[in-house]
This record gives sequence, C-alpha cells and structure tokens, in this order.
Amino acid sequence: MSATAPPATPPQKSDERLLRTSPLRKLMGRPELGSVVGAAAVFIFFSIVADSFLQASSLSTVLYAASTLGIMAVPVALLMIGGEFDLSAGVLVTSSALISSMFSYQMTANVWVGVLVSLLVTLAIGVFNGFMLTRTKLPSFIITLGTFLMLTGLNLGFTKLISDTVSTKSIADMEGFSSAKKIFASQLTFGDVTLKVTILWWFALVALATWILLRTRFGNWIFAVGGGADAARAVGVPVNKTKIGLYMGVAFAAWVSGQHLLFSFDVVQSGEGVGNELTYIIAAVIGGCLITGGYGSAIGSAVGAFIFGMTSKGIVYAEWNPDWFKFFLGAMLLLATLLNAWVRKRAEASK
Repeated sequence: MSATAPPATPPQKSDERLLRTSPLRKLMGRPELGSVVGAAAVFIFFSIVADSFLQASSLSTVLYAASTLGIMAVPVALLMIGGEFDLSAGVLVTSSALISSMFSYQMTANVWVGVLVSLLVTLAIGVFNGFMLTRTKLPSFIITLGTFLMLTGLNLGFTKLISDTVSTKSIADMEGFSSAKKIFASQLTFGDVTLKVTILWWFALVALATWILLRTRFGNWIFAVGGGADAARAVGVPVNKTKIGLYMGVAFAAWVSGQHLLFSFDVVQSGEGVGNELTYIIAAVIGGCLITGGYGSAIGSAVGAFIFGMTSKGIVYAEWNPDWFKFFLGAMLLLATLLNAWVRKRAEASK
C-alpha cells in the first residue's frame, strides 16, 4: 500500500509592502532629494564667488531670509500636496499685521487683544477660502484670486479710512508690545552670531508638518486628496474637511508672519505682500512638490526656502550689480529647479 503524496503547495508571492528596502533606495525615493542636491550646488557656488558668504554673520542673515519665506512655504507645500493653491497667502500676511495694529490702536490699550483678534479673523479667512472651494467646486486659482483682490482692496481702503495714510500708526508705546515682540520678532545672540526668532518658528513648523504628513491620519488624507479627490472620498476620506484644514494652516502661518512684520517694524504698509504668494509656491516646487498634487514634503519646502535665501543674499555678498538682481535670482532659481528635476528622474529610474 503506497502513501498518497500531499498536494503541492503553490509558491507564496511576497507582499511588496513587506519587502525590505535598503537605506540608499529609501533615500533615493525621498521627494526632497533633488532640492538637497540643488541647495548644495548653490551653497558651493556662492562660497566660491562671494568671499563673505561663509562668515557666520552672513549665514545667519541667509537663514533669516529663508525663515521669513519658509514659514509660509511649509503650509503652502502641504496645500499643494493636497492638490490646491492659495494666491491670497502673500496679501493675507499683510492683512493679519494690519488687523493687529489697527484694532490695537483704535479699540484697546493692550496689543495682545489685537493679536488674538487678528488670529481669529485670519483663520476665518482661511475657512472662507476652503469653504468656497469645496462648496462651489471652482478651481482654487479662481477662489483665492478673488480673495487676493478683495484683501488688497480692504487693506488699502481700511488703512486710509482709519489712518488717513497708506501705513498704520505706531503702537510701540502700547502695553504688551515688548512681550509680543519677544515672541514674534526677538533675536538670540550666540557669541558673534545673531539669530532671529523666526528661524525657531520655521524649524518648529517644519517639524510639526513633517510629523503630520508621516505619522498621522490627517497626513494620509492630504496625500490621498491630492492624488485623487474622488477616489479618496470613495474610501471615506473627509475631503472637504481636509482642504478646509489645509487653508486654515496657511492662514495660521500668515498670522505668524504678519505678527513678525508688525513687531519688527512697528508700522505696516498696506501695499506690502503682493507677489509673495508666487515666492511661496516657487519654494515648494523647488523643494519637490508636484503642481498636480499628491507628492512632496515639508522638509523639501524648507530646502527650497533655503535655496531662495542663499540666492537672494548671495547675490549681495558677491557684490554683483544690483541692476541685474532679478536676472541672477531668476537664473539661479531656474538652474536649481532643473537640477532638482534631473536628480528626481535619475532617482525614479534607479527604482
């Protein structure tokens, strides 16, 4: 009597999600890899052509320039990963500063009241952008362009109505000004190096945004919404709430930047901020965010802002003719973006 052979077991196909990935392959897959290479190239370039670029005081100035841009580039990058834009972000910074200054001057003796009112109004504008986008289904370009124009008019109109000029009144002698300045516009000294507090705000926002993107359910929702809103909605992702939350993130960063603007210079010009929204988007794109959404990182936006800071200040330290400033700035940004795209293609080809 012969024993029956057990049926052959079909070979198990391994799940690709459980495959071990080498650290090098993980590094090559990071969205900010290209921007890091671009930042290294820009750093080496200005280290060669500008003698004072490597001085500690110069690098602190570069970091400050990068931080004022990077604070806004972080939430703008998250919004772009979610598949949307905000053309009102630059003017919203000025609106936030104007609200704090004018409310404090006209309505109260303590600037902190104006600062908190400004926070509520700025967040409400972010909710307005998100609500109009999700309710009307119009492109974010149209919605936020309308907000941009309305805020530009309100900034100028209210400032001239209340102050009779295009700038706000000084609030430097009001109660709470010194404490608010410590939070939003102070500086830290380490030996001969002075660092602005905006650098700390910038690093904190980058760390918070990176944690949200990589470690929270809301981060998964952001990538899902940017990759395909209909598909995300079909699997239960709250698309509308996610987009409104992203616009509120932009508004919060605009509030931080606006308070820094106010407490650094005491008065605010109503026409400031126009055009800065494109700079925030440029920093996010240089940092690896796709315009089509669903791809990018907060760290990449920080590297993009750092490239912009090095370029803008490196031109000054190189003592180039300021008449050519815009040309050199545009050329450096274009080269950095092309290098970023080239490195990303090489990385994707190696997978």
